[in-house]
Amino acid sequence: MHVELKKPSDLSEAERDAWREFVSADPALGSPYFTIEFAECCEEARSDTRVLVARERGAIAGFLPMQTGHFGYVRPLAGPLGDTHGVIAAPGRQADLQTWLRRAHIPVFEFHGALATQTPFREHASHLEGSWVMDLSEGFDAWMERRNSVDVKAMRNIRTRYNRLDKAGARHEFVMSDEDPEALAAMIRWKREQYAQTGVFDVFSVPWTRRLLDAVLRRRGDEFSGICSSLRVDGRIVAVHVGMASARMCQFWFPAFDRDFARVSPGLLMLVETARSCAGLGHEGIELGQGEFRFKKELSSYQIPVAAGHFTNPSMMGLMRRGSAALMRSMEAAPEGAVARLTGKAMRKIDRLAGFYAA
Repeated sequence: MHVELKKPSDLSEAERDAWREFVSADPALGSPYFTIEFAECCEEARSDTRVLVARERGAIAGFLPMQTGHFGYVRPLAGPLGDTHGVIAAPGRQADLQTWLRRAHIPVFEFHGALATQTPFREHASHLEGSWVMDLSEGFDAWMERRNSVDVKAMRNIRTRYNRLDKAGARHEFVMSDEDPEALAAMIRWKREQYAQTGVFDVFSVPWTRRLLDAVLRRRGDEFSGICSSLRVDGRIVAVHVGMASARMCQFWFPAFDRDFARVSPGLLMLVETARSCAGLGHEGIELGQGEFRFKKELSSYQIPVAAGHFTNPSMMGLMRRGSAALMRSMEAAPEGAVARLTGKAMRKIDRLAGFYAA
C-alpha cells in the first residue's frame, strides 16, 4: 500500500480520471461535495486543502479529500461548511481508512456528515443522524404529488403562499442563475443579520468562507456548477440561495430571505421554485443537509444516514482525543446521562467552531 497527500491541483491526469470514474459509478457519491471541482474550489479558499491518494498494488484504491488544519488535527473537505463527505472509491469497495490515515501520518481525523453506508465511518461513529433529500428523479410534478399524499397540510401551505402573492397583485419572478451582484450581497447581509439575532456563529466572520463561495460561483460546467438563485417580488429581491450542483444533485447550501416578506415565506417558495428548475435540468434531487427544521421534514422524500466521530492513530494528539472520548462515554453512562448528552452536543459545537479557525 502507498499513501500520499496532494493538493487537488497537483493530481495527475490518471488520478483525476479515476476520481471521476469512481464518482460516476457510485450513486452515493452524487453530491457536488464529491466532485473534484469542489475540492479545487476549497484549494482556492484554503491553503490546507489536501487529498489523500491511496494505492494498493500500484492501482488507485481511493481518495479522501480533507483540510489538514493545524498540528495534524484533520477535518473533512470544507471543514464545518461540508455537509456530506466520505471516501471516493469504486462502488462496494471497503477502504482500509484507518491504515490510510496512519500511513499518511495523520494523528486525528474528526468527521461529521460522513456517509454511514461506508463501513469505516459507521464503525468509528459516536452518533448517527440523517441528511434530508428531495427526490426529483421522476420530475417535479411527481415529487409534488407524493408530498401531497404524505402531508396535505404542508402542500396546502405552499399554495396559500402563492395565493397571497397573487391576491396582492404582486408579480414574482424566480431566476435560477442570477448574476446580479446584489443577489449575493443580499444573501450575505441577511445571513449575517440572522446570525447576530440568533447568537449563532457568523460563518462570514472568517475570510475563507467568502473565498469559497466566490470560487464556487465562478464555476460553470456540466459536472459542477455554482448557483446563485433569487426570488423577486415586483422587482425587489426577497430571497436568495447560494449553492452548487453536480450532474446529478443540487446542494441547498446558503438560503436567506427578506424578513419584511415573511408573511409569504419567500424562502420556502424559493426552495419550491429551485426544485422545479432542478427537475427541469435533469437533476435527481436536492440535498438539504442535516437539521430538524420543519421545512426539511415537510419537503424531503427521504434521509441519507450520516455519521460523526473520529479516527485516531498513535500520537500525543491521538491519545488526548481518545481520552476525551472515553470521558464522554463514561459520563453518558452515568445516571446524569442527559446532562452529559447536552455536554457532548456542546463539545461537538465547539469543535465545529474550531474548524472555522483551522485554516
